[in-house]
Amino acid sequence: MKEIRWGIVGPGRIAESVIGDFGHVPNARPVAVASRSLLRARAFADRHGLERAYGSYEDLFADDQVDVVYIATPHPQHLQPALSAIKAGKAVLIEKTFAATVAGAEEIVRTARTEQVFVMEAMWTRFQPAIFAARQLIADGAIGEIRQVYADLGVDRPYDPQGRLFNPDLGGGAILDLGVYPVSFAQHFLGNPDRVEVSGSLAPTGVDAEAGLLLSYQDGRAATLLISLRHPTPGMARIHGTGGWIEVPPRFHHPTHILLKRTHGEPEVIERPPRGTGYSHELMEVTECILYGRTESKIMPLDGTLAVQRILNGACEKLGVYHYEAST
Repeated sequence: MKEIRWGIVGPGRIAESVIGDFGHVPNARPVAVASRSLLRARAFADRHGLERAYGSYEDLFADDQVDVVYIATPHPQHLQPALSAIKAGKAVLIEKTFAATVAGAEEIVRTARTEQVFVMEAMWTRFQPAIFAARQLIADGAIGEIRQVYADLGVDRPYDPQGRLFNPDLGGGAILDLGVYPVSFAQHFLGNPDRVEVSGSLAPTGVDAEAGLLLSYQDGRAATLLISLRHPTPGMARIHGTGGWIEVPPRFHHPTHILLKRTHGEPEVIERPPRGTGYSHELMEVTECILYGRTESKIMPLDGTLAVQRILNGACEKLGVYHYEAST
């Protein structure tokens, strides 16, 4: 089967974490990296045995020996590289959060669909084997009709006005950085809400430091989601149904197992550890989709990404936080 050749845009912390999992992905090989700093790109390439390093994103997109690019820059810097890559005919995996704004996310999706190029958000949680097991149990009726979802994700981060998490220019704030996980989890299992309510507080730089979201549905279903940069939380999730519940233990966004509790049964622990660090499964999805000529993933469809983006930005704006895309 054809080998899919990958390029990396943005050799930062997340790219360092992801690239090691390529060894668990059949038919995929990282071959090139691009950064605005050629020295940084070369250092990354040397560390990970990549064949080519570029000091320009456009040079990477012009490389005809690259089939797909992984954009690992901060989310305000996703839009322009994604559009350029798509127009160059490259498939694209975009690190979550997909974009800084709804308009930016919509433009990426519109361009991808017009050009018939594969694009996917790198929401690794949806591809974890333990989450796949939860989907299967729900589809089989193990816990009845899903009525409620709970998820939390909080970290204790000292306030640093120049740090990425607190810097508005870098898309800082709890909701876009952490909230994407519980919101995407809830949207995955409950669908798109009819109403979103939010309560929270802001850091001195004006970004959101903590938030509680209530996603409400006309038929009475609901999701309760807690996010914070001010304090740690367990990082767990639970899916409640009319016949029991599924608990996803900490940290729920990359679990090794789940717990199934049927109403009239004993708890069952279902072990499903990931390959490697856990990024391998989203990389496998992208690679397989490209090999089979698909332009979207069924597990992380673009409409789902847009729905999550609208919830995130809508919640931010209710707190008075407005994000913007980087100009270059």
